[in-house]
Amino acid sequence: MGKRTQRAATVGVAEHGNSAVLVTVALGGEVLDRRRIDLTERGLPTHPHHHEGSWAVGRYVNSPWARKISLAEAVALVEHVRASAERGAVDGLAALAAAVPAPIEGIAIRVCPELPPTTEERIADNRAQTVADSVMYREALAAAAQARGWAVRWYDPKRVFRAAAETLGLEEVDTVLAKMGRTIGPPWQAKHKLAAAAALATAVYPRG
Repeated sequence: MGKRTQRAATVGVAEHGNSAVLVTVALGGEVLDRRRIDLTERGLPTHPHHHEGSWAVGRYVNSPWARKISLAEAVALVEHVRASAERGAVDGLAALAAAVPAPIEGIAIRVCPELPPTTEERIADNRAQTVADSVMYREALAAAAQARGWAVRWYDPKRVFRAAAETLGLEEVDTVLAKMGRTIGPPWQAKHKLAAAAALATAVYPRG
């Protein structure tokens, strides 16, 4: 294995369900790593707030895919999935840090909406239960990153491409993202571009 360089890098995250695409970018815009990680173990539900939690409080009770579950059981299941996600985030970021030939100084994660404080309240709130699982996975990644000493920055996906262009001092960032895709090769899909833009937008560039 070659020597690790000293170029600081930032990780951009585009999460979907219990998985996340991580794109690690050096300050100069070079893609150092692209990977997808699963945060939870096989066999666990991916959306326990939204599915099992909803069944517990009587939502979708007439749906053929619903099953009977108590609120206490649903809450316990959420906490089990949360613990699995926290372990998965720790392992996933450790593997990334070991593979990237640069010190990682920060991570960019999609901003979380405000939610009620307890799992029971999140399940009971019709709006909260639809986003609580995604928030749970983002929070797991943020906690794992903070434990590694990485700065956690939150991005708005509606504004991140413009923010990336402004950070680079450009009119648009599409050309930069397209070049990244050609360099690293396929797959280079919308989620990879989003993660890369988030990394670019939130990287701390040296002034001068």
